[in-house]
Formats: sequence, C-alpha cells, structure tokens
Amino acid sequence: MKFRYLGNSGLKISEIIYGNWLTHGSQVENETAHACVKEALDQGITSFDTADVYANTKAESVLGEALQGQRRESLEVFTKVYWPTGPRGHNDTGLSRKHIMESINGSLQRLKMDYVDLYQAHRYDVETPLEETMQAFADVVRAGKALYIGVSEWPADKIREAHAMASQLGFQLISSQPQYSMLWRVIEPEVIPACEDLGLSQIVWSPMAGGILTGKYLPGQQPPEGSRGADTEGGARTMAHRMSDDVLTAVQKLRPIAEGLGATMGQLAIAWVLAHPNVAGAIVGASRPEQIAENVKALDLTLDDATLGAVDAAIGHIVTDDPTLVSVPEERAA
Repeated sequence: MKFRYLGNSGLKISEIIYGNWLTHGSQVENETAHACVKEALDQGITSFDTADVYANTKAESVLGEALQGQRRESLEVFTKVYWPTGPRGHNDTGLSRKHIMESINGSLQRLKMDYVDLYQAHRYDVETPLEETMQAFADVVRAGKALYIGVSEWPADKIREAHAMASQLGFQLISSQPQYSMLWRVIEPEVIPACEDLGLSQIVWSPMAGGILTGKYLPGQQPPEGSRGADTEGGARTMAHRMSDDVLTAVQKLRPIAEGLGATMGQLAIAWVLAHPNVAGAIVGASRPEQIAENVKALDLTLDDATLGAVDAAIGHIVTDDPTLVSVPEERAA
C-alpha cells in the first residue's frame, strides 16, 4: 500500500480507500461485508469511507462491527452528514447545528468509536447559514469527535468561503470528496484549482464510473447478471445516463491500452485518477473480497504522458467536464 497526505495536513491516508456505499447493509450480506473489510485490511488499506445515509445508517453499523478488534490508531475512518436519516423528520437532514451535533453522536455510536478522522459535509445546505454549519464543525473538532473536516460535491466558491471560515474558527478544512473518473471530469476547471490554492486534496468516488470503465458493459447487450448495472433498486439508476451504446463503444477502446500495461481496465481507471497530483485517494467498493485485491494492483501502474494521451484520444469525445454541474442544491434534501 502507498500513502499520501490529505490536504495541507499531517494526516496520511491509503491511496486506495475502502467505501461501503451501495454494499454494506443493502446489497451484500453482513458476512460478506466483513470478509471484504478483512481483505481490505489484509491488502494494507487503512482508510475507510462511509456515511450516515448509506443504507439509512446500517452501513456505518456494519463497518463498525467489521473493524472491531483493530488498532484504532492505525485506521483512518471517514463519515458524512447532510442527507436525511432515521424517520426523515423535519430536522433529520441538512447541516444545521442540531442535525450535525445529533448526527456525529449517532455515527460514533454506530461505528463504535470515540472519534472519526474525517467528518464531511455530504452536500452544501442552502437552507442553513454557512456560519452556523462551520461553527458546529468547529465545536465537533474541539470536542474531539472528529479530527478534520471535509466537504463532498461542493462548488469552488463555497469551498473558498468555508475554508476562510474554518481558518477564522481555528480548525482545518482539508478535503473535497467529488465524483471523478476518466468520464466525469467536472471538477477539473474550478474545484481542483481552488483546492490546490487552499491546500485541500480530493478523495474521489466512482473512479471506475460505477463499473462502466471496467469494460464489462458491452454495447447492445444487457448488463451482466448480478452487476450494479443490473440492480434496478440502486445501481442501474445512478448509471443510466452513461449506459448508451456510444459511451460503451468508446470505453472498449481503452481495452488495448490496459492490456499494453498488463492491467485490467478497472486498474487503469483507478491509476488514472491517482495520476492527478491533487487526488489523495480513490474510493473503491466491493461485493466480493477478490475485487479488492484486483483494485489494489492499480498502485503498480505508472501512467506516462503517452498513456494519458491515448486515454484522451479514445474517450475524449464522451467526457463530461462542465463545471456548472458542480452546483449548490436549490433546496435542502427532505
């Protein structure tokens, strides 16, 4: 395993981060989830990402159980707050002081931990003053319940505002967690430059574009049985906009590039995001332990300029890079 500093801080995280969105507490049985976490640990992964909203709090509980018995100081555990949880009452969402304070306590109980290493604002809350949100995060840090604060899917201007407030309040905003992959590059024009200026790193999710960049989805064919693309209750919905034949045809042009490196297409996709210097780690999930071992092999790849150019030549015409797609929600999620 390799490690990188997270933002302008002294915290190091593993370049491959194990995430349990869409798996723990929902798609896979707890026994399989525990086996995946064990494999992640065996592969040297020390960073684990979850959120209170995943499986409506169940994912945090499963991760907490799976990590029992591990030396806490050897792990970096991330969770998030914003989306509705519990019975979805009128205060069970957003980034109000009330919701943040109640949510961090609930997350720690489920994770069976005294603190998380990184607590992240899962979206921007347009209905709560940013000052209120940042003061609440400052108090969470001072209480020792979180060591650092991050954001997820925030636009550049809001990251700048939040960073300035964090500095005034005496705590560190060190990370951004956006979607980022060969196909989805909306953070490149504005978010990454802002984060480079401010000393934040990216922790990216969906580096394989929901599995599309693995090459297993073929144009003109139904998604393989048991794949995320065939999961009508979750995965298929999040991937629908990329499952067109023109996208899937272009992605197949990546196959000879990967083969030339002695790698799988999925490993190439992970190595591609890690080639960006502002990316500290790539979040990968798994429904089977062997998937983790395969993903970790991406760390053996070094992509030179010629390879990066070949990737752009293959799929550049289907890349999404519009910075306006990173935006503030019009209203708070309910």
